[in-house]
Amino acid sequence: MSTQTNNFSTKELAILLKHAAQEGADNAIKKEQPIPDKLTKATAYRLYGRSNVDRWLREGLISTHTDESAQTFLDRSELETVSVSSNRITYLPVTDR
Repeated sequence: MSTQTNNFSTKELAILLKHAAQEGADNAIKKEQPIPDKLTKATAYRLYGRSNVDRWLREGLISTHTDESAQTFLDRSELETVSVSSNRITYLPVTDR
């Protein structure tokens, strides 16, 4: 029974460390090179990968927005939320491709 407790606490520690590292990296990036809240599609492609952004749009996980100048953009917070979540359910196993 102590093995289960150790595995749980190790997993919990790993999750905490992951979140701390992500938060630290986010803070460092914001401090050194702020990323705007509104991103063009080209910028989103560069930061998150073209195939990922296109798949997230196609699956409705993120959406495009238009501002006063009629320019289309993507919300950075939506992109970040989707990019850190596990959204791999649409991937097919190699044998099914």
